[in-house]
Amino acid sequence: MNILKIRATDKYIFEAIKSGKKKVETRAATPRNVKMQTGDEVVFVCGKQSLKKTIKEATKYRTIKAMLKDYKVKDIAPDLKNENELRDMYFAWPSYQDKIKKYGIIALEIK
Repeated sequence: MNILKIRATDKYIFEAIKSGKKKVETRAATPRNVKMQTGDEVVFVCGKQSLKKTIKEATKYRTIKAMLKDYKVKDIAPDLKNENELRDMYFAWPSYQDKIKKYGIIALEIK
């Protein structure tokens, strides 16, 4: 079972997954995250709330731009409008820019 934590300050992400608006969860493709595969169950945890989902498709990409050839920004971040806003969101998280540059990014299509 994979546990994906969402910070309390990012609760809107948890709510978007719960409502079905957010169809794709993304993470830096670190050695831990890249082990997640199609068919795996994941538990999203935000504070005291948790939500179980199944990975419909797991795909690793070298860059954000490459990922956006397969997925729309709205599927990843329903409140954002374009690639620049998505990139800004990723790079606002501590050390995330370096992690994506080093490992790439994994897109987890969830159902």
